Amino acid sequence: MVKEAYGEPEPPTLREMTEARARMFEESPPRRARRGWRLKAGFGLVAAGAAAAVAIAATGSGTPASPSAPADLGKRAVLAAAERAEAQPTGDFWFYHGTSGRSLIVRSETGDYAIVAAPEEGFMWIGAEPDAGPGTYNRNLPSRPLTAQDEALWKKAGSPSEFKVWDGERLFTYDQGVTRWRSWDPSRRGDGAWIGGRTFEEAERLPTDAGELADLLASGNLYFHLLSPEEKERFKKEHGIPERRSMTPLDKLTVVAALLQTKPMPPAFRAGLMRALAAQPWVKAIDGVTDSLGREGVALAVGLKTTHVTAAQGAPAEERGDYDSRKEIVFDERTGEMLAVQTVLTRPGGPYRDRDPGFVLRFSLILDSGWTDTKPKPPEELPFRSR
Repeated sequence: MVKEAYGEPEPPTLREMTEARARMFEESPPRRARRGWRLKAGFGLVAAGAAAAVAIAATGSGTPASPSAPADLGKRAVLAAAERAEAQPTGDFWFYHGTSGRSLIVRSETGDYAIVAAPEEGFMWIGAEPDAGPGTYNRNLPSRPLTAQDEALWKKAGSPSEFKVWDGERLFTYDQGVTRWRSWDPSRRGDGAWIGGRTFEEAERLPTDAGELADLLASGNLYFHLLSPEEKERFKKEHGIPERRSMTPLDKLTVVAALLQTKPMPPAFRAGLMRALAAQPWVKAIDGVTDSLGREGVALAVGLKTTHVTAAQGAPAEERGDYDSRKEIVFDERTGEMLAVQTVLTRPGGPYRDRDPGFVLRFSLILDSGWTDTKPKPPEELPFRSR
């Protein structure tokens, strides 16, 4: 019912994404790293402390370049971002810090307002040396009004501590509670390990040609081809050689987003993935995009099926109707860094009838990511200001 009500499957949480990648790769701890690598420092670096001070914005996306234009400016911008995804010095540890959530509408007699519902924060790191070990953490964040305007309407409604909203399946109540950081032992599942169970040396041999990567992406077997030789042989013994399978544009975008978001990788391979995705049919390049933190960038996007919210789904009358949306990967054009994966409104309707195109329906933001010589640890402060 969630798929019918919101046009695509419910996005995985940060922890679910990590566990899913671990199951796919069945990664082993890396051997000693070769220091000759110069890897990109981050997928969406934010100035220190900036994320904690910025309130999440209401809208995000720009407009695709005209199909009749002599040059696809959006695609040129994405390819320029890929070119700028250059190497930076590695360190002793690689880390990732991100947050995810969705936007829902609270119905109120004093004025409807949007909230960030069920937000989650994730943090993971891995050492370059095998004995350094990885760490994986997550915590639940408070649901809260989305923008200053929404906050004003929330206060006008009496500043309720709970939010009762239609979430696509049912009326559900979200609160403003926050949990402590939770950690789990990643060693048994390979969480946070290098891509495909590879060493640094093996990772340098990953394909970088956009055409080859595009073919692998279209085959549905990109993950298999990223496994180290040992892991690939083990996979074949246990499961056989994977068959080619059909991949939708959304499948392709989701696969690339998952790889880029929380995996350290050679910059040439990363740029090749961006170019391969940009070359796929029905994947649109969009210039002038902003993410939920207001960071500007360019995006690769796929349009989603029209969402129908109906009485048969149990939706209240005020939630029913149709709307359109698209899913985007947002990059910083200046650096090639990945900023976000988000679903944005393209045609208002249903529960979002009073929202503008570009309204962010769901988001997974990269707050900070890269290399450091100091063992990383998750921050104590919340990644947004308190309401």
